[in-house]
Amino acid sequence: MDRILFVDDEENILSAFQREFRKEFEIETAKDPEDGLRMVAARGPFAVIVSDFRMPKADGNRFLAAVKKIAPDSVRVMLTGHADVNMAIQAVNEGSVFRFLTKPCPSDTLGKVLTAAAQQYLLVTAERDLLENTLRGCIKVLTELLALVNPEAFGRSSRIRNRVCSIAEQMKLPNVWQLETAALLSQIGCVIFPAEVQKKSCTNEQLARDESRLFDMHPEVGSGLIEKIPRMEEIAEMIKYQGKHFDGTGFPLESRNGNDIPVGARLLKVALDLDVLEAAGMSAKDALQTLKERNGRYDPQILAALRTTLQDAKPKIEVRFLRLNQLTEGMILGEDLRSDNDLVLIAQGQEVNLAILIRLRQFARTSFIKEPFRVLVPTQPNFEKVEHHQ
Repeated sequence: MDRILFVDDEENILSAFQREFRKEFEIETAKDPEDGLRMVAARGPFAVIVSDFRMPKADGNRFLAAVKKIAPDSVRVMLTGHADVNMAIQAVNEGSVFRFLTKPCPSDTLGKVLTAAAQQYLLVTAERDLLENTLRGCIKVLTELLALVNPEAFGRSSRIRNRVCSIAEQMKLPNVWQLETAALLSQIGCVIFPAEVQKKSCTNEQLARDESRLFDMHPEVGSGLIEKIPRMEEIAEMIKYQGKHFDGTGFPLESRNGNDIPVGARLLKVALDLDVLEAAGMSAKDALQTLKERNGRYDPQILAALRTTLQDAKPKIEVRFLRLNQLTEGMILGEDLRSDNDLVLIAQGQEVNLAILIRLRQFARTSFIKEPFRVLVPTQPNFEKVEHHQ
């Protein structure tokens, strides 16, 4: 049953709504805009929100505009006894009102509007769910493709994902899922060059001129791939500017600098450069100090947040040495997983998933994998104790 919130300062009108529509909808009521906003925040989502216009404390336009910010999917309806053209225009522009009705409104008319509004809510949420599921599927396919084609690159993106998320949470940034996705797909453009170039870049080894030019291209290549997916435009922009310095230098060669660079790109820049220093053997503390000494490259607020996350970080993993038959989903590789001829199969830092397990088991049928190998196991109750191998 669809949930509908009526907001009106006249209790007799609210009671009438309850009696009239309780069999068709799940009705909630609020006596003023403040109470209505509290209910939307605490008891939402509501399929439809119907508001009177003239109420104490705030009018219906201001109320519905506020509702739009905290519950954008809810369909908004204005019901008032003081209607004019300007009011209707304002309601549509500020609150994105679905219908504008005048009092007294016949019950059958209001009932039809509520039904249409509930159907509109269903269409909006169904489309969003479809897009989100499609988006998640695309991201999964792309990351698994990167893991197969270039395990070094995917290992790097897996390592920086948690770093990016922890900094974003410390800074209380919105849409962390976008930042996490940008981290996971930040190296997707690396499919254009050989794995050995990626390995050199991850450990800060000197690249040849042609290799360096190729590596500098990968953010724009990755961005070009990602921007073709619906709702990924902002993520594509973060990926494009991941090599851009806060002072405007770096790639791409454009004039953007400071806060004009997407915050996701600024986060990626810090996380990726920190990862390079740690891969070269630096402690996180020393790596952070090195970043601070590179004047102009990084957003100072992100460096400050990184420092806080490093100070607050507590060990949540246990180091073990395991064999392939002991590997389970959710474990993290603490070293490159290599074949007997030293081919990197899965890169250090990658979280084990079902696709990886299947790939490794298929490989082990015809070739050898160097065992035991170092694994990081999250210290959670659902991970059973596994015998250690030294």
